[in-house]
Amino acid sequence: MKTLPAPPSPRRPSPDGHADGVSNDEFRAAMSRLAAGVVLVTAREPGLDPDDPAAPAGEDVGMTATAFVSVSLDPPLVMVSLREGSRMDDLLAEQPLWAVSVLAESQRHIAGRFAMKGRISDRLLFEDIPYVRGSASGAPLVGGALATLECRTEQTVRAGDHTLVIGHVLTASLPSTEGGPLTYFRGRYRQLG
Repeated sequence: MKTLPAPPSPRRPSPDGHADGVSNDEFRAAMSRLAAGVVLVTAREPGLDPDDPAAPAGEDVGMTATAFVSVSLDPPLVMVSLREGSRMDDLLAEQPLWAVSVLAESQRHIAGRFAMKGRISDRLLFEDIPYVRGSASGAPLVGGALATLECRTEQTVRAGDHTLVIGHVLTASLPSTEGGPLTYFRGRYRQLG
């Protein structure tokens, strides 16, 4: 029987203030070893004045996420983690309807496009991506995704520098059965196998 080495003893708080002494880099490196599925979270931003047809229309908003999990079967609940203060975090604080497209391995370009910092407007990001508008949420559902879900926010929880959004699943579909899932591991998008 092989004996594993003892974990390192607790250290003093690191310069970035973590009480247990784990630095941001150490935490990020450890968590990069956890493979995660990649999804595109979308929502429709309401128009400035829904009662005025001349007012600017709402815009579709999207973001890539790897912190997305099933929470409950009865009722069907899912959870996504959003960086506090991000456009999606701000939008879902006001708009309770949103959607998730589980990306296929062939959709790496979509994941990269909606994850980049300093990106162009969301309107341009959606321009050449095939999608249908969800019947329950009005949000874009990406064509060719392995699965799509439409959700209504049931609860939000502040957690450090993120907001955990728990959504009640209103619709679920399987638009594509081709290919495997897109995953994220050690800081890169990957395919299974």
